[in-house]
Amino acid sequence: MSPEGFASPWHGQPRAHLGAACGPRHIQLTARPFHTSNYVHCGYTHAVKTEAESLLPLPPATFHILVALADDDRHGYAVIKDVAARTGGALKLSPGTVYRSIDRMVQQGLIREISSRPARDMDDGRRRYYRITPFGREVAMAESGRLAQMLDLARAKGLAPRKV
Repeated sequence: MSPEGFASPWHGQPRAHLGAACGPRHIQLTARPFHTSNYVHCGYTHAVKTEAESLLPLPPATFHILVALADDDRHGYAVIKDVAARTGGALKLSPGTVYRSIDRMVQQGLIREISSRPARDMDDGRRRYYRITPFGREVAMAESGRLAQMLDLARAKGLAPRKV
């Protein structure tokens, strides 16, 4: 057991190594509510309390998937088509990227698989449909705010066009 009280594959190795392998070793406590999930992080399978900001910055694929699910439940291929349509074909997510991201996002509590489906004649029974969770929406909004702030900074330095 590690000093924190859970099994660790890196027990006995210096803390600097743990930090390098897994990122920050602490979670800053605030008055904001936490989301609890069983996200597997660096070999641990204990409940992890996370705040939206702790997942930022999001990988681009994750953000695009959250945006695709923001207004409608979709299956993986529909997510791929939505992202391509919204970006004018500039971004085409591969099935491998989408399904690996979806698996991780379900574990993080950002999205969940749903059992409701369209009518049988309009659906393929092999498809799995996903819905954004309230925590996923919170994370997407936090990432949107982060990106907006970065754009404002770039505009202030003349690196991006001014708002119209």
